[in-house]
Amino acid sequence: MAQIRDLLGGSPTLSFEFFPPKTDAAARGLEKTVYELRRANPTFVSVTYGAGGTDAHRTRDLVVELTLNHPFPTMAHLTCMNHRRQDLVTLLEDYRDHGVRNILALGGDPPADGSAPSGELTYASELVDLVRTVDDFTVGVAAFPELHPRSENTGQDRRFLAHKLERADFAVTQFFFDAAPYFRMVEELASLGCHTPILPGLMPVTNPASIARFAAMNGTRVPPGLWARISEAGDDDRLEIALEAASQLGHELLDGGAPGVHLYTLNRSDVAMRVAENLGFVSAAS
Repeated sequence: MAQIRDLLGGSPTLSFEFFPPKTDAAARGLEKTVYELRRANPTFVSVTYGAGGTDAHRTRDLVVELTLNHPFPTMAHLTCMNHRRQDLVTLLEDYRDHGVRNILALGGDPPADGSAPSGELTYASELVDLVRTVDDFTVGVAAFPELHPRSENTGQDRRFLAHKLERADFAVTQFFFDAAPYFRMVEELASLGCHTPILPGLMPVTNPASIARFAAMNGTRVPPGLWARISEAGDDDRLEIALEAASQLGHELLDGGAPGVHLYTLNRSDVAMRVAENLGFVSAAS
């Protein structure tokens, strides 16, 4: 199975993100989504990891299934929170033995009740180092164009991010709705001598209420004009507005030199495929 680091640096990449289904019906729906999105010939796909590792087994099973049955590389998300070092090593060895070569190393969200997180690792950079001891994986990390929610200021955020990126092969950003913070982040990292590729994350606003909650958790600015247009539109127009906004942002990013785009699909193929078509990754007639 190809490693993502070997696929970056040429033509812009297209990647999709899925989350593990929790019911049989959802699993059947995701299987249909994956097969429909194969037409876009994604560079890779990724599978999220539940808060605190709550969906660890679902993530593992889906990553292995995708790796064994599809032609594109699959990247497994992995977090520090609530894990012993040996548990992480065991999971990484299992991934290695099943041909999984790509890991997204994340710190993870602290407990929602405000209690101290458990586990033997605290920071994503520590997890990157641990992954490196197990095998020669491609390792990605997360980046926040509008600053990590726990960062105190821009300077601190960029220094920590540059330190993490020194250990990683690439990064994927949290979703955002304005290209300016992404390009500003890239410039600020470059001033620190960091040129690791950073893939911007796009999430079409198909469900404004849910996505606004996600944005609040991650410190992402919600553009009031876009939300007003979507809220005031009818069902059909609402989807078209969301697609138009995501596609316009994708064009701005690619035209400005972003190495690719990472689409948060919410396990839906229709919206992701339309954005991929609008960005020129796949012909609408193919």
